[in-house]
Amino acid sequence: MSESSPDSSTLPTFQQTQYAFAAHLRDPDANPAPPGIEDRRMKIYRELVYNNIESFVATGFPVLRQLIADQQWHALVRDFVSRHCSHSPYFLEISEEFLKYLQEERQSLVTDPPFMLELAHYEWVELALDVAEGNLPKLPSAPVDVMTESLQVSPLAWRLSYQYPVHLIGEVYQPAEPPEQPTFLVVYRNREHSVKFLESNAVTIRLLQLLEARRCTGLDALQAIATELEHYYPGAIIAHGAELLERLYQLDIIVPTPVP
Repeated sequence: MSESSPDSSTLPTFQQTQYAFAAHLRDPDANPAPPGIEDRRMKIYRELVYNNIESFVATGFPVLRQLIADQQWHALVRDFVSRHCSHSPYFLEISEEFLKYLQEERQSLVTDPPFMLELAHYEWVELALDVAEGNLPKLPSAPVDVMTESLQVSPLAWRLSYQYPVHLIGEVYQPAEPPEQPTFLVVYRNREHSVKFLESNAVTIRLLQLLEARRCTGLDALQAIATELEHYYPGAIIAHGAELLERLYQLDIIVPTPVP
């Protein structure tokens, strides 16, 4: 998984050998091993490279791995290893590279699950948030009134929408077509450093958008929502929204705006 090699004929002999060695490890069927190296030794390197990468991909996408047959899975990973030009040397970023490969490079097959890309993205989000840098601001000493204080969305809370209910997909449930309604999720990391998800809806996602854009009070955001919805009884929206804001605060999805 590296950049394509230049014209090897212009390179010193040792670099020609390095490029041939790497090309063979990535795609042994298409690229012969450098001459003069015993195949028994090359096999050790071939298996080491492939097995390490396959293990990281399978660990990063456990549901996807579970749903794809062994032969198809190994063909998929082998194509990733041989085709994708990785720009990161870190093992923890293999999952992101695999997602880029699925989204931008791989030719989809009729045997692919229709939800494959969305499921892969959802599984990547869980890992990405688990290792994301950053921390939540310290809790204030006094109780927080989510209606009157300025709020912001946690930097460790991501708003997501999918055609398929990716959080429900598994061996038992594999939808052939997307439901009529999209799936809205908030995936977040709390103060205990656990990654969780909250099944949401379009109104809650819009509320979080407003708090991200304005960092306003909870009441201001809810009044804006009521105006957008043109609800005949804005008081009901605000009353229900107050409960929602409190829940989002308790889950560490929203936090008070730090005082400069």
